[in-house]
Amino acid sequence: MVKKQIAAITTVRNDALFLPKWIAHYGAAFGFQNLYVFLDGFDQLRPDCPGAEQVNFIHLPHKPLERVPAMRRRARTMSDLARGLFHYFDIVLATDVDEFLINDPNTGVDLNAYLSAIEGRKSVSGLGLDVGQHMELEEPLDPDRAFLDQRRFAHLSSRYTKPVVTFRPLTWGSGMHRIKRHGFHIDPNLYVFHFGMVDYQRATGKTLDRDRLATGWGGHLERREALFGIITGANPVDGDTLFPAARRYQSRHRPLYALNKPGQMGGDPVVEIPSRFRSLI
Repeated sequence: MVKKQIAAITTVRNDALFLPKWIAHYGAAFGFQNLYVFLDGFDQLRPDCPGAEQVNFIHLPHKPLERVPAMRRRARTMSDLARGLFHYFDIVLATDVDEFLINDPNTGVDLNAYLSAIEGRKSVSGLGLDVGQHMELEEPLDPDRAFLDQRRFAHLSSRYTKPVVTFRPLTWGSGMHRIKRHGFHIDPNLYVFHFGMVDYQRATGKTLDRDRLATGWGGHLERREALFGIITGANPVDGDTLFPAARRYQSRHRPLYALNKPGQMGGDPVVEIPSRFRSLI
């Protein structure tokens, strides 16, 4: 099979933890020269990490907005860049800097080959796994080690079952959680790992960010921080026993206010991440 040309896009501000790993993950999959990173503010520095010298960095002026308008503006900006990139690429991904698309190791192929083989889709979503620290069983994060060597549990969250992969120019909605005027398809072998709450100390420190608090992010961050309690208090299920049911549920049950977004299973399901995913991120 001939692998297709694939580009990946993200945006970032005031981050030192995720961007180097984002560059390493997607650079290895698609080539560092196929990565596009919006730096939010001219005060933002390019990271000093392997491959960064080949990445396409685009500085944007930092113009704070309230959370919802800011998310919409960001989605439009990334959609516009993706639309232009389709003149040069076959497939375009857009993720938050703390989100990592992974194809199941059981497929036996790498991410580029897996995506290149998909036919007949406008976009695909990976099943969302919101990874958090178990406060009783897991130590603070060592950023120099693989995340999934240190974190065993994730909340099965439809919020992160996002249509991050596009095969033609489309327009993402706010937060990249949906594609406007289109439905979604959850691929049976793709996962979106969200690591925003991967470490309690680092994640809760974000609530002290004056920029975020001034633009209405406080409540949003507090809701995300509830993940630590969900994971610590859960009786986790083996991921492989629940993944198929979660895909079916999220595909069939959709919120009335947004039928092109997946619905959330009740009961805050927490899974133990299968061991074959260890060391991938």
